[in-house]
Amino acid sequence: QKDGEDAASSSDTASDPASSLFNHWGHDLGPESRRVALKKFRYYGYNGYLSDRISLTRPIPDLRPDGCRNISYSSDLPQLSVIFIFVNEALSVLLRSVHTVIQRTPPHLLKEVILVDDHSSSLELKEHLQSFVDETNTQHGPGFIKLVRHDKQEGLIRSRVSGWRAASAPVVALFDAHVEFNTGWAEPILGRIKEDRTRVVSPSFDNIKYDTFEIEEYPLSAQGFDWELWCRYLNPPKSWWTLRNHTAPIRSPALIGCFVVDRKYFEEIGLLDEGMEIYGGENVELGIRVWQCGGSVEVLPCSRIAHIERAHKPYTKNLTAHVRRNALRVAEVWMDSYKSHVYMAWNVPLQNSGIDIGDVSERKALRSRLKCQPFSWFLSQIYPELRSYSDTVAYGVLKNSLRNDLCLDQGPDTDNVPIMYLCHGMTPQNVYFTSSQQLHLGVLSPTIDDDDNKCLVDVNSRPRLLECSYAATKHMKLTWTFAQGGAIQNMESQRCLELVESRQSEFTFQLAIQDCTGQKWTITNILTVLPQ
Repeated sequence: QKDGEDAASSSDTASDPASSLFNHWGHDLGPESRRVALKKFRYYGYNGYLSDRISLTRPIPDLRPDGCRNISYSSDLPQLSVIFIFVNEALSVLLRSVHTVIQRTPPHLLKEVILVDDHSSSLELKEHLQSFVDETNTQHGPGFIKLVRHDKQEGLIRSRVSGWRAASAPVVALFDAHVEFNTGWAEPILGRIKEDRTRVVSPSFDNIKYDTFEIEEYPLSAQGFDWELWCRYLNPPKSWWTLRNHTAPIRSPALIGCFVVDRKYFEEIGLLDEGMEIYGGENVELGIRVWQCGGSVEVLPCSRIAHIERAHKPYTKNLTAHVRRNALRVAEVWMDSYKSHVYMAWNVPLQNSGIDIGDVSERKALRSRLKCQPFSWFLSQIYPELRSYSDTVAYGVLKNSLRNDLCLDQGPDTDNVPIMYLCHGMTPQNVYFTSSQQLHLGVLSPTIDDDDNKCLVDVNSRPRLLECSYAATKHMKLTWTFAQGGAIQNMESQRCLELVESRQSEFTFQLAIQDCTGQKWTITNILTVLPQ
């Protein structure tokens, strides 16, 4: 697919996600310009039309916390290779990443810039990019910019490794190619790595809005993950707040994607897991591995990078399937008995999942060779905010024998009333039965700071979903007996969750709590003997 040719086939209507491009921008564009802008937006997931009209070295606000400007750094910091990974990136966005890193890194620290093209089809990334590279190398010396081109698409993970292979400076920085560097970004990172080569360091991120390209300041955060191993920003740990020093490094359980690392240490610790596919999970895996195997991960408030968060990711179909497969690889190698949490979060059976995660023997051998800590150590010492669900005894979708095509479902978010709905196995139908005999429905709350999980409660003989901790504090009826293929009976009211025929319901049945008539329920996966 060349620059957006087929991407603009769906109509420009309000229901089209692409119409979000014009919410805050472009009201004065004529119809032809709108058409071109929309086509580029669908192709890139950001406003390529506007990017082409903005300076490649525009000034951006200095968002470093007070105090950063007064810190002085050693005069003999190690040199850097900066690596950008891209596939079909807008040329102006890629060039702005390169221009700002050259402009805002002291020349004696920037040894080279490496561009890894993961088999782009876009024409402007062929000759135009090559002539930019030649021109820049005439100015800065041969080989200052290296262009590595893949002859087939390898995905983000393997592309990062091929960028690392091409690098020669003692420290490598791996970045997306849709970023802008802020002033003074490099020195704080190089200072920390010079002190301790086993530190893997991330800058703090601000957002480049995908539609207007305005810079939006993000709060200082650590980087963590949920049990599906999707990345998320976290509140910095309490130990950081007690320092009352906003320039101090923030201990971080994982990495969101861009990071800087000692080149040789990165190899010693096992690079990235090249058995992973395309995208997702690799930065979480790196964080867990570095911590469990004796290194550390941190985010630096004094190093700031602005990054475009795309409105949609254009580069792969079925992204979720790749993330899920990669997450299960991480679980198998690094998480010991906690691997069940990843399977539960993805609603996949622990045995015979039907998902081929590939060969993990090399990664397991790496773990034993590096004499790494168990995952329980990582949870207690590094990521105590991550909630444990070790009390889960069964999980999956919950079905009633009267209608095998319907599953218990959260229903519309607003009204806390569970429903029966056609089975699709997505998050709103994830059920978790615990050893304390609670039935949780919906997403597993990842950290202790998040909203609580929803529990099934008998409220005046009506099924309701309420926050578990609230229902427990109020001594509500939230405990149930359940045996596979048996009734779901509330322990206090002694009534059962059942289906009753209903003309109001889309599926002729609706949920009720009533005197038990012996209806049978089954859940997909049982981990241990169900409590009675």
